[in-house]
Amino acid sequence: MQEPNSPLQIRDYRFFWTARFLAVFATMSMVVLIGYQTYDIARTDYGMDRSAAAFQLGLLGLAQFIPLFLLTPVAGLAADRFDRRHVAALAIITDCALATALAILTWLDVLNLPILFALAAGHGAARVFTGPSMSAIAPNIVPPPLFPKAIALNSIAWQSASVLGPAVGGMLFALSASSPYFISLGLLALAAGLVLAIRPLPPHEETEASHPLRLMADGLHFTIRHRLLLGCVTLDLFAVLLGGATAMLPVFARDILEVGTVGLGIMRGAPAAGAALVALLLSIRPIERNVGVKMLWAVVVFGAATIGFGLSRDFFLSLGFLALLGAADMVSVFIRGTLVQLHTPDEMRGRVSSISGLAISASNELGEMQSGVAAAILGATGAVVFGGAGAIVVTVLWAWLFPQLRRARTFEPQYRDH
Repeated sequence: MQEPNSPLQIRDYRFFWTARFLAVFATMSMVVLIGYQTYDIARTDYGMDRSAAAFQLGLLGLAQFIPLFLLTPVAGLAADRFDRRHVAALAIITDCALATALAILTWLDVLNLPILFALAAGHGAARVFTGPSMSAIAPNIVPPPLFPKAIALNSIAWQSASVLGPAVGGMLFALSASSPYFISLGLLALAAGLVLAIRPLPPHEETEASHPLRLMADGLHFTIRHRLLLGCVTLDLFAVLLGGATAMLPVFARDILEVGTVGLGIMRGAPAAGAALVALLLSIRPIERNVGVKMLWAVVVFGAATIGFGLSRDFFLSLGFLALLGAADMVSVFIRGTLVQLHTPDEMRGRVSSISGLAISASNELGEMQSGVAAAILGATGAVVFGGAGAIVVTVLWAWLFPQLRRARTFEPQYRDH
């Protein structure tokens, strides 16, 4: 039988890719609209000024992060100890329940800040299980030589869905506030079915025989001892923690650029549009040489584009900076994701992916909290500019602290599945 030369020639990968696209489309639409509703309700129903309402967006990010932080060790263990399809499908079904609640409560017009925070926390709990289980499925169904292409294709699914989800959700929200949540419910149900259609992925015997606490500790120790992995994970954590501008998008959409929910959806999709274009190029011609240095430069460009967005007062120029920000981030995500997966043995991929996912989530959700606090002190513009500059400083510092990042020439994996 002829070996495939593209991951898309593999049946299970096609199911995986489509499920990933549908789930991200649905959840990104939900998350962006939850942010807008939080800010809008804080301004209208609670009478908060711009800074106080922006701070609520930071609290919303914190509400999502707390369950992520608490459940990450359990989620990583579950991805290694049980059939990864079942873990991912159950998490997606949990998001189905949250979409149902958001649809009904929005339709009845009874949402308030405590309810929104609770639902955001529920999404954080579901996502902590989705991330490591889905990330660990891909290496099980794609041969190692094709994995860099699979990483790029995974990113195309993620980024294209991140463009379409918020944009479509924002337009539907303007017509009928509850409709995007009902649509998300249907898409998530279909995604769960596709994940379950992938061939069974039995867990490794050693994970079934070992004590759960020992397994959790082993994953953490492996990541800490592996300086390249630790550098990759923590670079994303601190650079994006400071450089995240997306938390402030509702403020820019409503009060600075004055483009409303439709403009918010377009702005939220702009980084993903830039990232999707780069991901398409990488799926055709992956980066193969000097991968570490290119990852570091990509994060510097990410920080510079963040500063540009914060200072811009033109909608289309702002979209350009957001697209550049997303394109640079995609290069970093591609290199980091490939290094992490190919330098981790399969029996630990769920746990290491959960640690990496925690860092990504911390950078996103705690980044929203940091942005909210900074916005309360510096204003939305000051918060974004400060964060972009901070991302550049962190990158320079990490290049010195983790020389393994600069020395990473190729993706040559240390571990191969047998």
